[in-house]
Amino acid sequence: MATEVKVPELPESVSEATVGEWQKKQGDAVERDENLLDLETDKVVLEVPAVAAGKLAEIKVQAGDTVQAGDVLAIIEEGEAGDTGGDESADDDSADEKAEAESGSTSSESDADSDQSGSDDAVASPAASKLMDENDIAARDVSGTGKDGRITKADVQKAIDSKSSSAKNTSSANRDTSGAQPPATEQADRQALGEVSPERVEQRVPMTRIRQRIAERLLDASQNTAMLTTFNEVDMKAVMDLRAQYKEKFEKEHDVRLGFMSFFVKAAVEALKRYPIMNASIDEGDIVYHGYYDIGVAVSSPRGLLVPVLRDADQQSYAQVESKIRDFGKRAQDGKVTMDEMTGGTFTITNGGVFGSLLSTPIINPPQAAILGMHATNDKPVVRNGEIVIRPMMMLAVSYDHRLIDGRDAVLFLRTIKELLEDPARLLLQV
Repeated sequence: MATEVKVPELPESVSEATVGEWQKKQGDAVERDENLLDLETDKVVLEVPAVAAGKLAEIKVQAGDTVQAGDVLAIIEEGEAGDTGGDESADDDSADEKAEAESGSTSSESDADSDQSGSDDAVASPAASKLMDENDIAARDVSGTGKDGRITKADVQKAIDSKSSSAKNTSSANRDTSGAQPPATEQADRQALGEVSPERVEQRVPMTRIRQRIAERLLDASQNTAMLTTFNEVDMKAVMDLRAQYKEKFEKEHDVRLGFMSFFVKAAVEALKRYPIMNASIDEGDIVYHGYYDIGVAVSSPRGLLVPVLRDADQQSYAQVESKIRDFGKRAQDGKVTMDEMTGGTFTITNGGVFGSLLSTPIINPPQAAILGMHATNDKPVVRNGEIVIRPMMMLAVSYDHRLIDGRDAVLFLRTIKELLEDPARLLLQV
């Protein structure tokens, strides 16, 4: 029975999607609910699972094609997926034996030829020979289990799997010895240009839909807001001491690491309560004041920057904030953040410090009116009580829409965050 695999319903306001790389090839066996391919929209990446077990009989679209909801992507011939691959090798080899018998070839003749030509010419069925050629496998590297040591297709497949496993182990060992690997986006850039060459190389590749959307929003923010940035410097010693004192107990109690983001989220929420205009937005000729605190947290992914939202951040504990951010970060790498999770948000926090940034001017995420930028923490000499001491200092930046927010409010808002972080007890006492 043939079953169609169709484009699922797309998120609201998304009219089309781009076909990503197929995870299966035409003719491959598939299990029900196994991911066949990814569809990339301008906001999220959607997985398309197999609707039935069987064989992927026909692929109707290719990577890079544009599709809409309801379009047919592929045809699956229903049946037991495990049966498709398990009997194929035996059937091929039986057919090979029949063909050899009809052509008059015998094992003894092949063995004689093998003895004269060496180990590279071990006896192999036609199907096995073809598979070896396709995967650059030499006959001497395959142990034949057929009659008189004859190499079957199953023997070749086993050698291929062994070679693949060995390559993965080598790659893992290289990662262990060479340190951190470049991020996926950097790897993609390198792959686009290929190997380093002395020639002047250029290659044109289409922007992904998500990258196009990011570009549109950033350009919109720069052209349609009166953006201005104010800066301040925060002494992180108190937060770092508190974290060092309780991080083991915190992790044991809540099963999540105590990071820095929860402190910044809580400090931002408290500051937003004191300066509601920073949590507002412009809707045509009106100012919309939000009586809730949905904090967007910028996270990087192989496909670009995503901003999932912490709903009602004022009502969440430190452990809940840390757990949610950790979950967002993990799922962003796998393309699993949903459209709903990136919708809305009244204020955003971005942390360029994880990449080593010392100072930047973050761009507002419309229709929000402000964004907080964190940066790297470095030991610096500062004056405390008339003496020069070394402190872990971080630069903070708040970019804001000057159409809505006056400089006074932005500066006082950022100073409030600074004071709360330098004396974390005030976060608990809300003073």
